[in-house]
Amino acid sequence: MSIFEIMGPAMIGPSSSHTAGAARIGRMARLLFADKIDRAVVKLHGSFADTAVGHGTDRAIIGGLLGFLPDDQRLRSSFELAETEGMEFSIEEVKLREVHPNTAQIILYNKGKTKNLEIAASSIGGGRIKVTEINGSTVELTGRMPTFWILHQDRPGEVGIITSILGSYKINIAFMQVYRNRKGDIGSCIIEMDNQPNQDVITKLENSENILQVRYLPRI
Repeated sequence: MSIFEIMGPAMIGPSSSHTAGAARIGRMARLLFADKIDRAVVKLHGSFADTAVGHGTDRAIIGGLLGFLPDDQRLRSSFELAETEGMEFSIEEVKLREVHPNTAQIILYNKGKTKNLEIAASSIGGGRIKVTEINGSTVELTGRMPTFWILHQDRPGEVGIITSILGSYKINIAFMQVYRNRKGDIGSCIIEMDNQPNQDVITKLENSENILQVRYLPRI
């Protein structure tokens, strides 16, 4: 445990879990989506739903979707700023099974996209978060290390090509998850790294045959 986890994150209060963590969840969703967010549906479960107004959980998530950090004063006026930027949003309550009490489902829409983004994420204490689901697939994404989320054609050797590219740029992989919905369809991998990749690495991955999408997520 680091000194930052003991003391808590730099943030706009009142709660590291319900405010700072919520803002990080929203920002993580924005980074994963990458496109302009035209509409957001935020569903709050358990304690998140109970404290949405009192601890500013709802405003924190919307602020995160706007790109604000947990210590940004603009979190308090995120609803108004979202409307100014043309981002429609709704806040709902949902009851989920077998999830952390501080959990949110976020669905993001862009008018120009046929496929949008849906995530489930939890605030697990001290401002730390964990994304547990992306577009129906179970994952574990914390944002505590530089991370790639890559979509690719599910073909033999494709994951090896990705790791070889990272190795050629001296990028050390700390943790990796690989999953797919069906054999031969679209595969996905989440790669947490010890060091931060430069733009050349990202460009190399994006230009690689059979790679469909590259999202780079800095530490959040």
